[in-house]
Formats: sequence, structure tokens, C-alpha cells
Amino acid sequence: MTATQPRPTAATFSLEDWGGGYRSQPHEYSYWIDDIEGTIPADLEGTLFRNGPGLLEVNGHRVKHPFDGDGMISSIAMQNGRAYFRNRFVRTEGYVAEQQAQKPLYRGVFGTQKPGGPLANAFDLKLKNIANTNIVYWADKLLALWEAAEPYRLDPSTLDTLGLDYLNGLIAPGGSFTAHPKVDPGHHGDQRLVGFSVKTGLSSTITLYELDTEGNALSQYSHSIPGFAFIHDFAITPNYAIFFQNPVSFGPVPFLLGFKGAAECISFNPKQPTKILLVPRNGDPMQVIETDPCFVFHHANAFEQDGQVIIDSVCYENFPSLDGSDYLEVDFDHVPAGQLWRFTVDIAAGTTQVDTLVSRCVEFPTLHPDVLGRPYRHLFIGTAHGSEGNAPLQALLKLDTHTGETQLWSAAPRGFMGEPLFVPRPQSQEEDDGWVLVLMYNADRGCSDLVILDGRDITADPVARLKLPHHVPYGLHGNFVPQYFGPDRSLEEAQG
Repeated sequence: MTATQPRPTAATFSLEDWGGGYRSQPHEYSYWIDDIEGTIPADLEGTLFRNGPGLLEVNGHRVKHPFDGDGMISSIAMQNGRAYFRNRFVRTEGYVAEQQAQKPLYRGVFGTQKPGGPLANAFDLKLKNIANTNIVYWADKLLALWEAAEPYRLDPSTLDTLGLDYLNGLIAPGGSFTAHPKVDPGHHGDQRLVGFSVKTGLSSTITLYELDTEGNALSQYSHSIPGFAFIHDFAITPNYAIFFQNPVSFGPVPFLLGFKGAAECISFNPKQPTKILLVPRNGDPMQVIETDPCFVFHHANAFEQDGQVIIDSVCYENFPSLDGSDYLEVDFDHVPAGQLWRFTVDIAAGTTQVDTLVSRCVEFPTLHPDVLGRPYRHLFIGTAHGSEGNAPLQALLKLDTHTGETQLWSAAPRGFMGEPLFVPRPQSQEEDDGWVLVLMYNADRGCSDLVILDGRDITADPVARLKLPHHVPYGLHGNFVPQYFGPDRSLEEAQG
């Protein structure tokens, strides 16, 4: 085990600047983006969809944690060097009800409570589907995802909410679907969407789903594992779906009595191992391999090689909770930072070697979609500006996994990153030949920018910077699709 944790370092940002990106955005917009530095590449065509909490309060009642905020979808459609912005809230049942009531009606998983104290919250176990974590386009459906409930389907051109979607009957009403499905690039022929759900309890059940390009089920397998399972993301290879069972336990009493949110009742157990679950995609029994205790939200990639499975993951030394403190006043030096670790699993021996690929604070990895599940070379990931310590993501790191060489592009001191997304250049032959899209908060303007960087050399000046006349609150996840879902500007101009 060679992983080490970053040390505290001098701040390269102000909490006030960073906190500006956590303001609610109650307005919904539709407009052509005209304030652009540089030029949008003519061959960059398609639509960037982003999801994240857009409302961080309900009629003055703040959420305790941003992850409890109602989902807001933003889209930026690009074609012929032009770009069109649109944002809409997902009209979930809970969102509509609270907007009508003008007060919180639901408890949040991450600690938000209804007004009235513990008595008003005790034994209220009904969760609001906030549809705020990811947005995917598959089988001609645009789906807003939150892993504890069903997807919501949206119109990709207008972002209007069309209602709950059950994936052609794959999940039942009241069921759930991951916020991190993977698009298998063609390991078994055509592309597939691979997803899962987790049902927790004294033992937990993972159900693995695979869907074809029409949205129909190709397979569905369930596996039971002992204990409570907090699983947000997973990785795939041609033969395996890979899950990390973090060493955490759930003590429900404070949640049941109305004192805490469910996630606040999770405890990290540093004396217990993290378990790597190798789940064969063909339905065979899974293999459980123990490794050193760590907590994983997101995986970068995984691949099979010479009887081994290699998994690259963002790892924390323990569960990165805020311990009840105000998220706008967080002391970053006392919250664990994520690092990029490589787990090399010997399948036959059932052993794991762990190495640190990136020791600085990182999160939100992205890579060329065609190398998902395959040996790969280039990874792009959000990182802190400083090389040591924990801090907000203000920079983009490019890692050459073959040589260990890195490139860095930083927006510090007043720029704050969201999740980067890599978009390949059409007909490109090189793994890093494309663009990295970053929707970031610019504290200089109090607004957000979409920054387009050249994946071959991210240290160069941005290819383009699209300046929005408002901010988009810090988001979680999104995807880029090659379909253009914006209006026809020439038709608009002819009609206008």
C-alpha cells in the first residue's frame, strides 16, 4: 500500500468567492450565447446536458446540504460555431408540491429537515425524488437520475418534464436506478447501457441491468451481500461490473427520531476492510476481495489485463462528511481529500495491490468514451490549484497513465470547477484528440462560464470561453451527446 494523504496548504481562494456558486438559481432561461471569447470549433456539434441542485432553499428555508437541492437541468446546444443555453427544473412531484406550498414538505437524505424540529420529522420516512444527480440520453430518452428513486424523463429540446420513466418495465414503481450508468462502447458488439440498483438492509442486494440501444433489457442479475452498502458509482470491463463496498455502517435511530438525515447516520469503520466486488456480467457468482479501508464515490476506469483487473478510483481516507457544520463555512483542512488510486486485483490469488496515481486533491474523472473498460492512456480530472491539501476544485489535471506526466490548467484564484467532460473530435485517431468542456463558476463576474479546452494540450489558452449572463449553481454530473437539441437560428432570424 503506497497511498498517502495530502497535507494542509495555504488557501488559493476565498470562502466568499467559492460560496457564490452555491446560490440558488430560481430563474429559467432560454437564449443564444453571444458573449464568447475565442471560437467554438465548427466540428464541435451536439448538446451538453448538466444536472445539479438548482434550488438550495424553499421560501427562505435553506437546505442543510446542497445534495438535498431540487434538480435543475442545463443544456448548451452547439452547432456551426453557435451555442444555445436553456435551463429547467425537473418538475418532480415533490418540487411541484413544495413550490405550491411555499415551504419544505420533505426531509432530505443529507440532513435537511422540515420546519418544526424533531417532532415534525420523527418517523417521516417519505423521501422526495429530487432528480438532481445526473442526466443521460439513451434510446431516444433524456433521463434525470437520482439513485434512490425512478428516473424522470424530459424532452431533450425543451427540457419539459414528461414524467417518471420505468425503463420499459425494467424497474417497478417505487424502485430505483443508479445515477451512474455506464455506456459500454461495444465490448460485446453494439453499445449497451449498464446500470444497477441497490436495496439496503441488514444485507444488501445489488441488481445489475444491461439495456440495448432500444432501451430493452438484455440481462438482469441480482447478488446479495452481507451488511449495509453505500454504493454511488461502479466500473465496468468486458467481463465484470465492479463495485466497492465501503466500510460504513448505518445507525438509523437519529433518523427515525427526526434528529438527523439518513446520510448523517452513516459511520466510517477504519478497522474494517473495503470490499471489491467483482460481479461477472454473465450472471456467474461474484468474487469478493478485501483491500485497505477507504471510501470511494467515483471510479475513473477499469480494465482487464494478464489475469488482473485494474481499477482507477478517487479514494478518501474516510467518509467525507461535514459533521453537521454549515457547508458554506467548511474547513477544508479538516475534510478528507480525494486522491486517484490504482487497485490491481489478482483474480486467481484474490489479492490487491494499491498505488497512488495522483496524490493531490482530485475529483470528477473523465476520459474518451471509447476506452471505457479498456486499457487507456489519458485521463482528465478536476483538481485543487495547490499540489497539497484539500481545497475546492479550481483546476483541470491531465494524466498520462503510461508515463505519469501531467498537465495543469487552473482558473484560480477566482474560478471554481465543475465536472469536466471529454468530447472526442469526430474521426479523431488519438485518445486525447478532442475537447474538455468545463462549466465553471467565475467569481470575478458572479456568473458561470463554459470553458472549452484542447484535450491535446490543456495548458494552452482555452479554445473558447462562453460567458453566461447569470450563474449556474455547482452541479454534479452530466453528459455530452452528438445530437443538436437547440433551435434553428437561421429560421428564428427569418421569422424575426
